Amino acid sequence: MNNKSHGHLVWKEESRREVFKCPIFSLRETSSRSPDNEVRVFTVIDGPDWAIVVPVIETDQGQAFVMVRQWRHGSRELSLEFPGGVFEAGEGAAEAAARELREETAYTPGKIIKLGEMSPNPAIMSNRVHFFLAEELEYLGNQDLDDDEYVDVELVPIETVFQKMGTPPYIHALMGSALALYTAYRKKPNPLV
Repeated sequence: MNNKSHGHLVWKEESRREVFKCPIFSLRETSSRSPDNEVRVFTVIDGPDWAIVVPVIETDQGQAFVMVRQWRHGSRELSLEFPGGVFEAGEGAAEAAARELREETAYTPGKIIKLGEMSPNPAIMSNRVHFFLAEELEYLGNQDLDDDEYVDVELVPIETVFQKMGTPPYIHALMGSALALYTAYRKKPNPLV
């Protein structure tokens, strides 16, 4: 089955036009030809790529994640999340991840490792989310938040996050993806042994 070509599933884009633009994304209509040669119109959300960071820190009680609690307008509730945000123009993925971590939590990573990248919702979104592990954290003392950011930083025991992911306030689906990639990374055999 894996050797089979899937070319018969591919749609061919014929045209696109932007129908809406705001500071954080734009909407476009895309006309695409189906495998059966029919043209259909789809709506796609275009936006910058995001970085999400899984910061791990040693505490007196053991390892913890550095997380941020903030209001989410879409769900109209507080969410406890790994830090992250959109890339700035010309910024690389690891650079964006380290910057977002520093701005939101006042921690900077001594070591940052890419865990993977995914499409947040490939049915309607064109961007990617890049996931990183941050270790050897140094506390710098002050957050550097945007004008409209109100964020509390919390050190949460790793076990707590595993136990509660998917229940309030751990409601952000991409945080579940970040946790799954972190788990897969931790289960890899050590290449140095």
